[in-house]
Amino acid sequence: MADESTQSITIAAPASDVLGVIADFERYPEWADAITSASVLTHDDEGRPEQVRFSLDAGPIKDTYVLAYDWVDDGVTWDLVSGQMQRSQRGRYRLSEDGSATEVTYTLSVDLAVPLPGLLKRRAEKRIMDQALTGLKRRVEG
Repeated sequence: MADESTQSITIAAPASDVLGVIADFERYPEWADAITSASVLTHDDEGRPEQVRFSLDAGPIKDTYVLAYDWVDDGVTWDLVSGQMQRSQRGRYRLSEDGSATEVTYTLSVDLAVPLPGLLKRRAEKRIMDQALTGLKRRVEG
């Protein structure tokens, strides 16, 4: 069973700007340090990315995987379609706009196919989440 981790950050921008950066997957390698490449494979009926292939290098966790996205009212959720090192991945960006700022809550649950010592797995998860949120903030506010 995969553990779930959650972190939040406040970004000085409207939710639509934040969601625009989240949906621009091909540019993830520019701001999400662990992502080395990303390509949209399919789009939904509204033209939003539906399946995306990523290559990840987060220290002890290296993987190429495909995620399926579901665009919901307050953000986006995703689930693993296929991966080399992961059995499952479930995540969510929940956006809550308050005035001129947006609180972004990132929830991630990953189950690896290969056993990884708990300490290394927690460090890698923390690194992935920290870099995703701080990178997102820098990208949107920059």
